[in-house]
Amino acid sequence: MTPINQFILLGSGTSQGVPVIGCDCVVCSSKNPKDNRTRTSAYIQVNGIHLVIDTGPDFRMQMLREGLSKVDAVLFTHEHQDHMAGLDDVRPMIFRSGKAMAIYGQSRVISRIKKAFHYAFETQPYPGAPKIDAFEIDDNKPFIVGGIEIIPIPLDHGNLAILGYRIGDMAFLTDVNHIPPVSMAKLIGIKTLFLDALHHKNHFSHFTLEQAVSKAKEIGAEKTYFIHMSHYMGTHQATMDSLDPGMELAYDGLKIDFNYSSKER
Repeated sequence: MTPINQFILLGSGTSQGVPVIGCDCVVCSSKNPKDNRTRTSAYIQVNGIHLVIDTGPDFRMQMLREGLSKVDAVLFTHEHQDHMAGLDDVRPMIFRSGKAMAIYGQSRVISRIKKAFHYAFETQPYPGAPKIDAFEIDDNKPFIVGGIEIIPIPLDHGNLAILGYRIGDMAFLTDVNHIPPVSMAKLIGIKTLFLDALHHKNHFSHFTLEQAVSKAKEIGAEKTYFIHMSHYMGTHQATMDSLDPGMELAYDGLKIDFNYSSKER
């Protein structure tokens, strides 16, 4: 039987999430579940391998919400808290499998994780501590996880050099306000694009929706979903009505089936 290759967007929101604590704006007060935006994270099942991109503060709730229980490896885009704070919640997967959890990230990111979750890397950990195996990524070289080729996509998040990821004909680019030419070349031929679009006002480290729309047209994917959205974006439905065909606001729990072949490029 051919494995189901599926992308699940665990979270579509920015660092505060939506609704924002104490805010009664039209988005935070909305009854539309698509206006509830937990911190950005993704789950990818491909050829029987289960990958997560970023483990934010809402990771445990997101996994429970979607009924997910398997994770073979975690890919980190960068070390900000809204993208790594939930790493400890991979413990149930570690305990069930009896194997260390593999994580992948830039050298700087791995160092930050080892500091924040030091107890997972100690030679004599306390009972019940998770065990994590960390692997540093070369920004310019594809790497293999469980037979799956993953292409790092170098991005600029303000003055921080971070990574997006391409798997087959799908790319996930969060927390970005500039895509270098070398990375644009790595996006040729993608069919599905997930792209950062914070809101409508200029920001020092994120694309606005208008900038993201322009960049998406340049990339030319068949379908673009905007992610990492704040409550200033506006409601899901109102914003959807303003977008061109082939472009949509993503939402928590969005599921997409896709084909994977490392020979596509």
